[in-house]
Amino acid sequence: MILVSSCLAGLEVRYNGTHCLNYKINKLIEEKKAIPVCPELLGGFSTPREPAEIIGGNGEDVLDGKAKVIEKSGRDVTELYIKGAYTTLQQAKNVKATVVVLKEYSPSCGSSMIYNGEFIGKKMGGNGVTTALLKRNGINVISEKQLADHSISL
Repeated sequence: MILVSSCLAGLEVRYNGTHCLNYKINKLIEEKKAIPVCPELLGGFSTPREPAEIIGGNGEDVLDGKAKVIEKSGRDVTELYIKGAYTTLQQAKNVKATVVVLKEYSPSCGSSMIYNGEFIGKKMGGNGVTTALLKRNGINVISEKQLADHSISL
């Protein structure tokens, strides 16, 4: 089974209430090969919500207590992101996920690039909090951009 970011499945769960429908992912869900998951909603957020970015590092640093996830207004939401990551990890284990496809750039889901914490649209290399936790637990995480190159049979 494959877990996929809910926003990539067409669900309007992004911080601004939109989605990022990916037709390949939508097809996997229709064929019952994939299950949508949103770490941020699992962490306790609602939609819409204030944008947040990792300040002082990346997802690994957040898990290690060296960085925080902060909303644009300055509110520390680190614990909610960590809660969502652990709940997503449990779901991945429950369905024996072979791969997890998460939305690039997100402070939860970014798997190679995230926003740099300045809230100016600038990106940097790094994992989001959920991706970092899944990878620490041996789960293969890719972005929607890598999905096209991945050997998932449709």
